[in-house]
Amino acid sequence: MCLGNEGISPLELLAKGRQEAESYGVKILKGKVSQLSGEVDNFDLKVGDGEFQLRARRVILATGLVDDLPQIPGVEAGWGVSVLHCPFCHGWEVRDQKIAILTRDEIAIHQVMLFGQLSDNVTVFLNDAPEPTDEQLEQLEALNIPLVRNKVEQLLMDGAQVRAVQLEGGETFAADAVVVVPRFNSRTELFEALGGTAEELPFGHHIPVDPQGMTPIPGVWAAGNAGNLMATVAVSMAAGLNAGAAVHGDLAFADLNRAVLENRGSSH
Repeated sequence: MCLGNEGISPLELLAKGRQEAESYGVKILKGKVSQLSGEVDNFDLKVGDGEFQLRARRVILATGLVDDLPQIPGVEAGWGVSVLHCPFCHGWEVRDQKIAILTRDEIAIHQVMLFGQLSDNVTVFLNDAPEPTDEQLEQLEALNIPLVRNKVEQLLMDGAQVRAVQLEGGETFAADAVVVVPRFNSRTELFEALGGTAEELPFGHHIPVDPQGMTPIPGVWAAGNAGNLMATVAVSMAAGLNAGAAVHGDLAFADLNRAVLENRGSSH
């Protein structure tokens, strides 16, 4: 979901972004940073098994996150197509369809409520979650949403399209879309290699940042899902802009201070 790019594939959007960046002189290198060490003004980055090394005065970590999905056969195959988690990212596409909501640690009333506004055919599968509270049962009843308590065995798939939810014992429920409760874990390895500590949240962990993307480690910023687990493409783009502007200003002030000190030294 990115304004002005409706329906574009993620890979196509990435290619367009890289092409635009390169047109402004940005150099994009293929490879994975395997090691990050050093400190402000003197960071060392090792790529791959040592194919090449880089030195940097500042670092922006835009390393994204990893989706920790429920270990149910069919979930991974349908992820992002017919297996979903966000009503704001995918709700329009599944409106008025048969929607199955698979709970995880506890019943996700917020998902039930929001997807219940998109379709009159929503079923909640308790799966591994504990028995709902009396208040939660009252809420489900008020929304006229049935609750299935038996554990889910698998999703019956047609490629990436879910067709049904199958319970242990073989009973099936037809479904056009399945909503799951993933955990989102930012890729924090490089941040932790510098001595940083990831912040744990109920639904995952991420790199702690301030509104401009600055981390607790001097000279290191993070942008996008590295520092915000809920960031969409548009929010991640804005975070990259903020972090880039902050880094530019930080470097400019550092250069100014260095020039002032050098000027003082030369005038004596």
